[in-house]
Amino acid sequence: MPHCSNLLISASNIIAMSAIFLLSLAGCTTSGLFGGGRTERSVGLQSEVRQLTFAGRRSGEGYFDPMGKNIVFQSERDPANPFYQIFKMNLESGETTPISNGQGKTTCGWIDPYGEILFASTHLDPNAAKKQTSELELRATGITRRYAWSYDPHFDLFKTRPGEDLERLTAAFGYDAEGSISPDGHQLVFASNRHAYTEDLAPEDRERLAEDPSYFIDLYRLDLRSGQIERLTSAPGYDGGPFFSPDGERIVWRRFSEDGAHAEIMTIRLDGTDERRLTTLGVMSWAPYYHPSGDYIIFTTNLHGFDNSELYLVRARPDKEADSTPIRVTSREGFDGLPVFSPDGERLLWTSNQTSDKKSQLFISDWNDHAARRMLGLTVSQVPSESSGLPRASLPLPATQRSAISPADLEAHVRALTDEQTEGRRTGTPGEIQASDYIARFMKSIGLKPAGVDGDFLHPFEFTSGVSLGDKNELRLSTHSDSKRESRRLEVGSDWRPLAFSRSGAIPASAIALVGYGLIAPAHADALALDAYAGIEVSDRWVMVFRGLPPSLKGADRQRLQRYASLRYKAMVARDHGARGILFVSGPIGEYLNELVPLRFDASLSGTRIGVLSIRDSLAARLLSMDEQGLEMTQRQAGDLFGSGDDPAEIFQSFELKDQALAGSIDLKTIRATGNNVLGRLQIGPQPSGETILLGAHYDHLGRGQGSASLASGDDVGEIHFGADDNASGVAVLLEIAEDLVFRRDQGQRLGNRDFIFAAWSGEELGLLGSAHWVAENIDPHGTSAANAHGMADPHSMQPAHPTQISKDAGIVAYLNFDMVGRLRESVVIQGIGSSPAWPGLLESAGAPLALSIVPQSDSYLPTDATSFYTSGIPILSAFTGIHSEYHTPLDTLDRLNFPGATKIAELGLRVSRALSRADHAPPYNAQEEPSTDQVRSGFRVFLGTVPDYAQSGVVGVRLTGVKPAGPAEKAGLRGGDIIVAVDERPIDNLYDYTYALEALRVGQPAKIVVLRSAKRITLEIVPAARD
Repeated sequence: MPHCSNLLISASNIIAMSAIFLLSLAGCTTSGLFGGGRTERSVGLQSEVRQLTFAGRRSGEGYFDPMGKNIVFQSERDPANPFYQIFKMNLESGETTPISNGQGKTTCGWIDPYGEILFASTHLDPNAAKKQTSELELRATGITRRYAWSYDPHFDLFKTRPGEDLERLTAAFGYDAEGSISPDGHQLVFASNRHAYTEDLAPEDRERLAEDPSYFIDLYRLDLRSGQIERLTSAPGYDGGPFFSPDGERIVWRRFSEDGAHAEIMTIRLDGTDERRLTTLGVMSWAPYYHPSGDYIIFTTNLHGFDNSELYLVRARPDKEADSTPIRVTSREGFDGLPVFSPDGERLLWTSNQTSDKKSQLFISDWNDHAARRMLGLTVSQVPSESSGLPRASLPLPATQRSAISPADLEAHVRALTDEQTEGRRTGTPGEIQASDYIARFMKSIGLKPAGVDGDFLHPFEFTSGVSLGDKNELRLSTHSDSKRESRRLEVGSDWRPLAFSRSGAIPASAIALVGYGLIAPAHADALALDAYAGIEVSDRWVMVFRGLPPSLKGADRQRLQRYASLRYKAMVARDHGARGILFVSGPIGEYLNELVPLRFDASLSGTRIGVLSIRDSLAARLLSMDEQGLEMTQRQAGDLFGSGDDPAEIFQSFELKDQALAGSIDLKTIRATGNNVLGRLQIGPQPSGETILLGAHYDHLGRGQGSASLASGDDVGEIHFGADDNASGVAVLLEIAEDLVFRRDQGQRLGNRDFIFAAWSGEELGLLGSAHWVAENIDPHGTSAANAHGMADPHSMQPAHPTQISKDAGIVAYLNFDMVGRLRESVVIQGIGSSPAWPGLLESAGAPLALSIVPQSDSYLPTDATSFYTSGIPILSAFTGIHSEYHTPLDTLDRLNFPGATKIAELGLRVSRALSRADHAPPYNAQEEPSTDQVRSGFRVFLGTVPDYAQSGVVGVRLTGVKPAGPAEKAGLRGGDIIVAVDERPIDNLYDYTYALEALRVGQPAKIVVLRSAKRITLEIVPAARD
């Protein structure tokens, strides 16, 4: 239930709080402040107070979405169910939508940063329907009873979107509820007594659990990316109702005393350290909630009597020099509680029984933050700034200078797109919506016509945004011998986890075979062939294999076998041998950051026909009937791939496990979301032209680094990835070219014969999704270009990526792309020269008047949106200023950009665009051979932290533009500007040599790396780190 309803627990709690909760809805929030007996009553903190909900027996515990346009709340309004159900209300239309499925009990709704709704539910309880019927029958008799919350051990946590299936997040027996999600969407904190049902309790504690299960409730944290669950508190008494601070650094909650007589407000860091008590009022203080500024907290307390709950404020951080006395907000006999602020801090939502029937409903009011700060002694300077991340109605448009492209205009666009409010512009998130809104409004303001869908600037597209665990994941281990048979359920997320590309569905009880590292590789030069499956039958069995390659494998052998060691390749081999499933084990010597393979979104999302699971080392040892030392010895033996001599008998032999079988069901749910491209058209004549020039740049980025694309490390992990260069810079250039061309048209200048379309793509970071969808709908009637672009985005995809010459019915004769153009150093790389024989001459004439060094590159198969068009027969050019050490990290910020340099690139794009529009003939298309698939590798594990200069030319070796802070390269002494010429005695002439050399390196094993620095040859020692 809501974070405060759960206050009703033990008999003593019920006595102390029954009056309050007869009046309240039993919500579940938490709040806390500094102690003191003196109180000060507030004046002028609230205005425009009004009742928000009216339907149902009672309603309450409402929470805003990140944009402040919707709330989620709980209400008893379903005639068929007497218990709370979860609802969503649109505050603009007033429309209310049921979220929960109408079965069982529900509580504690929450809307995460991506619009998914979290809540707790007992609908999977086999007796849920009986409990509903029993309660309805009791109410029909007219008998009333004191309200008390039930800590039903069938409560589990779920996430969903309106109209979609529920995603089960927890499955342990016990009370899992009172959840909320961190501002970055990565962490979930909740209250649970799950441990009490698995620990060996003393007899008196077993009795207490039966009478008062809330006594054992503590705080837990669930990492939504890895599925790892960590217990944060363990003090006697009920800990519940947790919420994150606005910066995501701390958690605030309420803690009951051991006797249940009172509750105080507490805070703690996310890792369970630095526990602090914020109130010492000696009464029931609960339901704390941060103001979005993080400067103060609002909470509920019955300081004025058991039947009188009021709202109070207190500083979020104690100040010994200032008065920390709580400030009273409400002053009314009855119940006022469960307060929450809107994301902009300008409204207050709370639960109150100031209704005609004295039943609790939601109320809302305007909030006077200035008055609150004055009363709390907070200075004006502590008011959140415009860049604090608090949602606004829209990002402000820049003051335009339409006479020419300028560094100031470019900076204004980048500043808007990298505002904290956009949260890194991840496709399908509220931050992406803010960015797309900004771009569309700017296009409209300068006079472009909508070129999206249905007369709008937006071109929406659906995509698979991730994969999650369904609620039907189950794995059961059966052991049998002559004396007994046993069956044990294994916990998903704890003992095992499916991989994202596993099949879903039931897998019958099947025997298990250990096949070492599961490698099959042909003979090569002096190296013997490998076949881990030789001499063993694995049809209709599980195969258990160790991840990756043996740590003992060195040099050429490691390099040769790397391509056979990926998770997907090993799963494919197991499938081809008839296995029903594969069990990946990290092993004690595996050197992996995560023992269980994270459930990470795979951009290709192509599955396999077998079950693919990652299991704990402890489970693997149990299956092998050995301890961890035995598992380590087995792993080392399996890693001796070639034996110590020529005797094949010395090589590890795969074998079947005795008397054990695994059966289960795998349930993976794909998560669907919507992204938006933004398109505007510049029509240069009285009628739209038959042929058009398309200019584009992707505006999406990585959000807070969700998924595997982020290169953040240390304290930067989980922070906003601003993407100033990648690719706010490209969008800024795109918009400035558009504004300049509109200005020239309006001044009567002749632009040419072809209209221009300007496109800001989304979904590029997820695999060119937005541009591929647009191409499929507007250029290629057979839809093959989306698949082709996808094949280029995912190097492991089996999709072909070949160009197909098509008709120009859509009118696009050329595509100009701008991706990462904000870090001009020596030169700008113009890629795609080989896509048309017209490009060299046109580039020559366009670039001649500009003081800009241009490096042309022929390759037209690029990891950017240009590929969506080239593979559909459109000539392309793509501007790029090179990779840098801040790439795909939170350090890619506005202050690092070269805006005068970006201005020159925009002027080049402008000159090319005008030349294309004026040309008598469209540039002819030239088909290039696609890159050899032999160069595509399975991805090596080592991480060095080097940032190669992909724009280098005339250099023997690999020149670095930088190194990642605190990475192995920086620790080894490498610097930007160094040219790597050898790795472990292997000469490095180019990027291909360097990539190949990395495959031979081992995590944690020092290697020699030779660089040229100021023409001096320097040998350094580098220790590779693990990438996964």
